[in-house]
Amino acid sequence: MAETAAQNRVDLSTISPSIPLGPLDGRYKGTVEQLVNHLSEAALNRERTAVEVEWFLHLSDHSVLPGSAPLDDTVKAQLRDLVESFDSGSIAELAEIERVTVHDVKAIEYFIKRRLPGLGLSEVGELVHFGCTSEDINNLSYALGIKGGVEQVWLPAAQQLVDGIVALADATGEIPMLSRTHGQPATPTTLGKELAVTAHRLGRQLRRIRNTEYLGKINGATGTYAAHYASAPDVDWQHVARTFVENLGLTWNPLTTQIESHDWQAELYADIARFNRILHNFCTDVWSYISIGYFAQVPVAGATGSSTMPHKVNPIRFENAEANLEISNSLLDTLGATLVSSRWQRDLTDSSSQRNIGVAFGHSLLAISNATRGLSALDVASEALAHDLDTNWEVLGEAIQMVMRAEAVAGTEGMDEPYERLKELTRGQRVDQARMQEFVSSLGLSAEARNRLMHLTPSTYTGIAARLVEHVK
Repeated sequence: MAETAAQNRVDLSTISPSIPLGPLDGRYKGTVEQLVNHLSEAALNRERTAVEVEWFLHLSDHSVLPGSAPLDDTVKAQLRDLVESFDSGSIAELAEIERVTVHDVKAIEYFIKRRLPGLGLSEVGELVHFGCTSEDINNLSYALGIKGGVEQVWLPAAQQLVDGIVALADATGEIPMLSRTHGQPATPTTLGKELAVTAHRLGRQLRRIRNTEYLGKINGATGTYAAHYASAPDVDWQHVARTFVENLGLTWNPLTTQIESHDWQAELYADIARFNRILHNFCTDVWSYISIGYFAQVPVAGATGSSTMPHKVNPIRFENAEANLEISNSLLDTLGATLVSSRWQRDLTDSSSQRNIGVAFGHSLLAISNATRGLSALDVASEALAHDLDTNWEVLGEAIQMVMRAEAVAGTEGMDEPYERLKELTRGQRVDQARMQEFVSSLGLSAEARNRLMHLTPSTYTGIAARLVEHVK
């Protein structure tokens, strides 16, 4: 019966427009769609077209080959318009050509050559893809797409998140909070200082990512310029290649096999994965602070926290971020490990792997968006923070024993074994204000030291935590 019912169902794969297989192109499309402009298959083909056109113009502008000459500005603009006007029609035409060539880069070459007669360029048509292997075009196209995706989409979103954490750290810099080392009550800090730690860590990674070198090469089938020198032996092909790559805004890699070695990609993905891991740590910490009542969440009008428990406001933004950071990192780690290795002068493992770059970035971007939204919906529960501090006076044990040590060094008698005496008083047990102050009064401290400790509370035992927030502002 069940099998018959399944056979009678509508085949969802035939519905038009097509239904996305993955969540990035479906449920979460609105959050990540700007990456489509840089890291999709269509964006890759647009960059391939751009690289082929610019290589054609580079060879022409410098009259690199006998018979080639600079083109007039009108023709140059018409060629570049192939990139500027790259649209759904271009995508469809390329798909049609590739069905015949069964080769994506060759399809780009034919796509451009189709336009040359109309521009009066039939005689120099063989300048398109001259001296190139497919990887010459691909490595540059991927570099341009990744650079655009990082600098124009991912980095601004990541910076917005860090700015939000910095703003919250600044606003809460003086709000005291009980620390928990190993999950146990420990020396107090301030909420803002702890947030600033995360902002500082994330900010360091962003600076590394901003300094990424995007490498590229255009040196032929095995990186030797063999075909170039066979066809035009008097040309300084390294100079031609270097100036072309650098004019694209990339860093020239002078030594490669058939492929650009992709080491820069692995370095970038490691940095983004590290950013992701620090953000994951932040999300789990905030989730935990919510669970113990340090943060309250602002309810969204009309939203449902639980299908059966109407009182709940779940920390779903941070949970969603955790999951997507883990998915992103699994892909980034795989890419970083795979791309730095190629059998002899070339294999195609990188070709299949790199098609998932956009997916890796998409899950990271989705996580950043959720963390940013979650952060904006937090309210600090100052009363809960204060109550927690007021019920943990034993955390002053550290301060008292250190004052006793300082007094001993200064010559005050009776300050022996300060650690052991505080351990006996406080370890594994709660000590209230009265008991702690009674103990301080019995120590025989100097008047100044005694007065200092008698005025110390868990809420004021935060050192210079508030001032430390300045490091991220």
